[in-house]
Amino acid sequence: MDVIIENLPTYLSGFGTTILLLIVSGLAALVIGTIVAAMRISPVATLRTVATVYTEVVRNTPLTLVLIFCAFVLPYLGSRMPYFVAAIIALSVYTSPFVAEALRSGINGVPVGQAEAARSVGLGFRQTVSLVILPQAFRMTIPPLINVFIALTKNTSVAGGFFVIELFAVGKQLANDNGDAVIPILLGVATFYLIITVPLGLLAVQLERKWVVQR
Repeated sequence: MDVIIENLPTYLSGFGTTILLLIVSGLAALVIGTIVAAMRISPVATLRTVATVYTEVVRNTPLTLVLIFCAFVLPYLGSRMPYFVAAIIALSVYTSPFVAEALRSGINGVPVGQAEAARSVGLGFRQTVSLVILPQAFRMTIPPLINVFIALTKNTSVAGGFFVIELFAVGKQLANDNGDAVIPILLGVATFYLIITVPLGLLAVQLERKWVVQR
């Protein structure tokens, strides 16, 4: 365990990068996913088709391929950006369909009468979705949304293969430099991931008890 203590600043540096990737990508994915979910229930057929194609294509594409596109193809097309920004874009895009599908399951759980009542008092589609349907959908999909963010936490490790020095990349470098202490180093990496994922799981339980709408 001495190797962990000796390299604690290095661990914390990678841990901070992982946290930043999680927060920024998670928020961006939540915004994109919410928009896509709203498009999936839009009365405009074109919007529904675009959202469906986006969801099916992106969520069935490997994250590594999405990262390769953002890190290498976009710069080749003239878009200059740091690898960290490319990683955020890739993680956000890859995670957003899963957010959208989780929200869509919640939207489907909202009684049809809620939307009909909103229309009867003069609310348009946008107001009905934003003021009536989505707030209830968010409450009903708290556990699956938290699970999406837990998966995102683990997916940030893929960014380590694209010149982003996050927690997994730090662990790999430390393992290369300390070949006689690989197991403690990897246990240290796993512990830092658990510091993120376990509280997220507990948060899901607490929020579910507090906010979930009874069907």
